[in-house]
Amino acid sequence: MMEALLSLSPAELRTLAASLRSGRLCAPYSPSSVGRYMAEPIAGPVSAHLQEMSDTGMQPAATAYSLDLLASARSDTSSISDNIDLVLTGPSVAGAEHRDTSVVVSDLFRKAEETILVAGYAVYQGQKVFHALAERMVERPTLKVRMFLNIQRKPGDTSSSAELVRRFAHRFQSEQWPTGGRLPEVFYDPRSLSPDRSERAALHAKCVVADCRDVFISSANFTEAAQERNVEVGLLLHSTPVAENLSHFFGTLCSTGEFLRAL
Repeated sequence: MMEALLSLSPAELRTLAASLRSGRLCAPYSPSSVGRYMAEPIAGPVSAHLQEMSDTGMQPAATAYSLDLLASARSDTSSISDNIDLVLTGPSVAGAEHRDTSVVVSDLFRKAEETILVAGYAVYQGQKVFHALAERMVERPTLKVRMFLNIQRKPGDTSSSAELVRRFAHRFQSEQWPTGGRLPEVFYDPRSLSPDRSERAALHAKCVVADCRDVFISSANFTEAAQERNVEVGLLLHSTPVAENLSHFFGTLCSTGEFLRAL
């Protein structure tokens, strides 16, 4: 019978609670008395559950308090779902909302006012992927952009870590970043370049944080295929606490020297 209460809207739960407090609704609870506050089909199961609570010794005030708590929980759940957008990239499927990763990412870049944080494992076709961001950095000279990217040591490459970082920085600037305008700050995890394979760690995160307000977390790398063609799943969150937490996490890794500057 608990399912009956769980199926009620927050407004219906609060209406029931108010009627219990005022004495307009009292035990014994019948479908007809409860039916004054909600649709008839659900009134029977709800009245049965209210009666069960009464039979266990719960007073109307305690029942009303419980209903208000349930209403608040339901409202919070609705609020969370309203702030989350599902982003699906891949072949269109009937009944599933389809929104390309590239559209979401470009939109975040174009609307950024103060800060952009980008974390990615792989970057290819970056001049196309980051075109909107480079344009926005020109439009807003004060926009601070930080990127956290993975630098790999390929099998058999015995070059020094400094040389690998130099090559990466040159390749990013000449091949992956749109020509013209200023460059973002780029950081990397030095553990990824350890000569000892057992000590290596990859920067595998894939997310965008805009203005410490909007967060996009995705399976997609920053490549043309991942942004537009692959089957990818992501979540766009409109949450200042989450955005600030992520920004603090990456910022602290930089300030403590865990991540180093490549550009």
